Amino acid sequence: MTRCALLVRGVNVGGRKLVMAELRELLAGLGLTDVRTVLNSGNAVFTTGRTPAELEPVLESALADGLGVRARCLVRTGAELAVVRDGHPFPALATNGSRMIALFTSADPTPEQLATDDPRLLDPDHVVLGERVVYQWCPDGVLAAPDVSGLLVRRWGVGVTGRSWNTVEKLVTLTS
Repeated sequence: MTRCALLVRGVNVGGRKLVMAELRELLAGLGLTDVRTVLNSGNAVFTTGRTPAELEPVLESALADGLGVRARCLVRTGAELAVVRDGHPFPALATNGSRMIALFTSADPTPEQLATDDPRLLDPDHVVLGERVVYQWCPDGVLAAPDVSGLLVRRWGVGVTGRSWNTVEKLVTLTS
C-alpha cells in the first residue's frame, strides 16, 4: 500500500466548485483509504494499492460522473513528492514558499519539443525543468509571474496543475 496525493486542476477558483467533503466521499467509495483533503483547492491524500497511472483516468471519470466536475487529475506518490521537494533548484529562496510554485505535469516534454522550443520561454533564473515538474520562482508574487502553466499546455501538450511550495511541503509531510 502506498500513500499518494491527488492534485485536481483548476477547482475552487473562477467559479469551478468542488466540495471537499464530497471529494473525500468519492475517493473512499473508490476503495482508497485514509482519505484526507488538504486545503480547499483540490488536494487529497490517501492510501492505495494502485499506481498513479492506473488511478488518474479512474479519478477523472469518477469526478465527472459522480460530481459533474471535469478536471485533470494528477496523482503522485509520497516518494515522488519527496523527490520534487529535494530537487528544489532555488534552495536559498525556499524560505518564502508563497513565491515558489511547483507545476506538476502529466508527462515530460519530448527531446524534440525541448530542442525546437525557444529557450527564452523558460527563464533559467526563475523556471527550472524537473522530472514531471517545473519549478517556478515568482519574486514579485504568483499573480505577477509569467504564465508558465499555459505555455506548457499549449507548447508541449501536457496536463499541468500548480501548487505553492507551502502546499508541496504539506503534501510531502502527509504522504510520508
